[in-house]
Amino acid sequence: MSESEAAAPALPPILPARARADTENRILAERLETLLPAIMREEGIDLWVLVAREYFEEPVVASMLDAESLHARRRTILVFHDPGAGKPIERLTFSRYGGGLFTPAWDPATQPDQWQAVADLIAARDPARIAVNISELHQFADGMTVSQYDRFTAALPAPLRPRVVSAERLAIRWLETRTPGELALYPAIMRTAHAVIAEAFSRKVITPGVTTAEQVQWWYRDRLLELGLEPWFHPSVAIQRQGAKGMLQGGVVIQPGDLLWTDFGITYLRLNTDTQHLAYVLKPGETVAPAGLRQGLANTNRVQDILTRHFAVGRSGNAVLAAARAEAAAAGLDVSIYSHPIGLHGHGAGPSIGFWDNQTADPRGAAPLHANTAWSIELTSYAAVPEWGGQRVDFRAEENAFFDGTAVHYIDGRQRALTLIPSSP
Repeated sequence: MSESEAAAPALPPILPARARADTENRILAERLETLLPAIMREEGIDLWVLVAREYFEEPVVASMLDAESLHARRRTILVFHDPGAGKPIERLTFSRYGGGLFTPAWDPATQPDQWQAVADLIAARDPARIAVNISELHQFADGMTVSQYDRFTAALPAPLRPRVVSAERLAIRWLETRTPGELALYPAIMRTAHAVIAEAFSRKVITPGVTTAEQVQWWYRDRLLELGLEPWFHPSVAIQRQGAKGMLQGGVVIQPGDLLWTDFGITYLRLNTDTQHLAYVLKPGETVAPAGLRQGLANTNRVQDILTRHFAVGRSGNAVLAAARAEAAAAGLDVSIYSHPIGLHGHGAGPSIGFWDNQTADPRGAAPLHANTAWSIELTSYAAVPEWGGQRVDFRAEENAFFDGTAVHYIDGRQRALTLIPSSP
């Protein structure tokens, strides 16, 4: 991890399929063996039931499938049980296929009814709290469908039904927490994304006066195909231009003097990146960007510093947003903050810190921040650029970082200078 980002980083080696699978399985085993027991006990859950159907995997179950299990098979039911007294968590699977990191607990020949087999095991364990993924607010913790819930509760003995509770906090903690093994992988994953962005914002891809914004977007997609990587959203490329209103996109040709913006993210080794960078296309004879554009990015870097200073364990996302906005306003900065957790999902589980369309408190930002979480520090500041006749310009930035509970550390640095694209070779 570093504060400074390399200007044109080399692309790290991309792992072949077998090595990727081995890495993913090693990280999954670490998460199941160390993270899961800790958060179950912190949240006071004795037994956790997860249900998915083939091609309809809910977010938590999908994160628990090993690298060879690309989908749940038929109906897959996972059960985690804490027997207490410091004993290991039982990891059980009720499925016609699989095993691996889970112990098979269902013999269809003995008990054909899958739901009844689960209910019988739960009755034998007699847990005080039975958690299922039901949440009105968080999609990550709302994976149990109505039909599955009805079948599950119908199979449970009547005295156990009042013990069923929402696993909302447990599911969020599972998805939002990054382990040491994941943290060791993340810098190279971020460096990969940064290297691809550096290629996109270069004369290798962009010929001013010829290349359109849309062509750069599709170059990203083709480049990821070449590398055997996947985007988790379609890349964005847009132009801000002196005398033009807003962001220019699509078939607009990139010209000298343009300020370019990109939003780009990949999924690799089950972890996601989400990055926004800015570049300036030099006019003939220019060697640096106009001072007003450079100051605009410096303002955004200052907002990043303000925001990350307010991270604290137990503080809500809404409280972080309010404190950061107040400090930025006092400093005379015109800002919008819309940061989010990142990790197993691009827009990850955990409390949000603002939304571009809501800069006040939001129910999705009410939960507390936890240590060992990764974040997209996503925001913008606006500034009048003197060289563009006082035009209001949007200086967007997004960099991924890790919150260790005390401080926020950028995973592979952050952009502190505009990328420069020469107007001629």
